[in-house]
Amino acid sequence: MPSTASSIWYVDDPDPAAVLRSHADPDPEAAFALAKQLNPDHDVVPAASGSLKVWAGPDPGSVFIGCFPGVTVVCTVQAARSRPRQLPEPLIRPLASEHTYLVAYDVPLGWGAFAHWERGEFRRSFSATRVHIVEDEGLPLVWERSYWAGEHPIRLRPGDFPDPQILPFDPPEFADAANEQWLGFRYRTGASDDALHPDRIPVCGFSLYPAGQAPALPPQEPSVSIPAGRRWLGWLRGRDRVS
Repeated sequence: MPSTASSIWYVDDPDPAAVLRSHADPDPEAAFALAKQLNPDHDVVPAASGSLKVWAGPDPGSVFIGCFPGVTVVCTVQAARSRPRQLPEPLIRPLASEHTYLVAYDVPLGWGAFAHWERGEFRRSFSATRVHIVEDEGLPLVWERSYWAGEHPIRLRPGDFPDPQILPFDPPEFADAANEQWLGFRYRTGASDDALHPDRIPVCGFSLYPAGQAPALPPQEPSVSIPAGRRWLGWLRGRDRVS
């Protein structure tokens, strides 16, 4: 599963996991429109589509978006910030959603972060490495209690000695737990075999270019009928899926 993630979720449905399970086709037109809205200073070009297993943590020149009824995910480097509360205003509530959730982590760096806004109002944020808390604002949530109590300690490699200031939990795991509480799944581990996994959540990819520097797109082929459940895979000519 992904070793990095930098995602923002806009949620209106009370059961986002059920929405993600029951909708195999994200809306590519809505995703394209949102990509352009969030990147007004760039040319936005449709690119590879795939799943969150691969594209949860994109590079700076890309953004991946999945638009579903009542649930939208945006994977962007703009979510990978050490102080998540400082997320730019245009990214907090572009769709007038009930809830906005930011979840980001980098396993090799031992860093994790999350944040929550309700109707655009800040509620909670956290960001830390294994030995340094960068941001811890808002009221801690009930589900956090077991982590702060030391019930999920960092698993050190044989021969490693813990830093005296090491946190009682692994920040990437903490961020992933926030994702499970809010979205109903974990990026890295599922609670059971039938748990929702990121490789089952499709997203549409877009490349970002400085304004006026996007390459010309090839002519589109004539439209053909594509069965439901497969439309998102190649919604523009020459755009390959990477699962």
